[in-house]
Amino acid sequence: MKKIFLPLLIVIATIASTMFLVSSMRMHSLAFAWALNFLLMFWVSIFTETQTKVLTLHYYRSQPWEKQGKFYEHFGINLFRKLLVVIGWEKLNKKANPIEKSAKALAHNLLRTKKSEFAHLIIFLIVVGMSVMVAINSRPRDALWLIIFNIIFNLYPVLLQRYNRPRIERALQLIQRNEQRIQNRSTVE
Repeated sequence: MKKIFLPLLIVIATIASTMFLVSSMRMHSLAFAWALNFLLMFWVSIFTETQTKVLTLHYYRSQPWEKQGKFYEHFGINLFRKLLVVIGWEKLNKKANPIEKSAKALAHNLLRTKKSEFAHLIIFLIVVGMSVMVAINSRPRDALWLIIFNIIFNLYPVLLQRYNRPRIERALQLIQRNEQRIQNRSTVE
């Protein structure tokens, strides 16, 4: 019962708070686009913490064309990464989640990339829907702030998680192999 009730409650709260935001602000304003993205980030981050099954989907497996990261580099992912360093997000993130060189820490980091991607993907789809609604009910250019913030706050973070995941997986495999070798040596001796 709790598995259904809590996510349903979060969805209802998200809809209610979004409707309040829609009724209290002009939907084509910069402030609305900013507020909507952060409101959705708040609720969706809570929602993703309640979800685990969706994170095992085939979608999260790195594809062969993603392994080297060239696809994402063509879309400016390295520039986005530099932007995160400049604004201090990278430092804040490393402070909250220090990187350790253990299999357990890397496995946790891998799970975090999936949760982050899932959250940003949900928000991206919601904001795309809101952008379409604004464009239809008004003028297409009235959805410009929604589109710009959606790309910066949601699309690029999804691309970043897809870019980072193969590297984390490779590091995890190397550490697991090394731990296995050490364990094999200790059992032989």
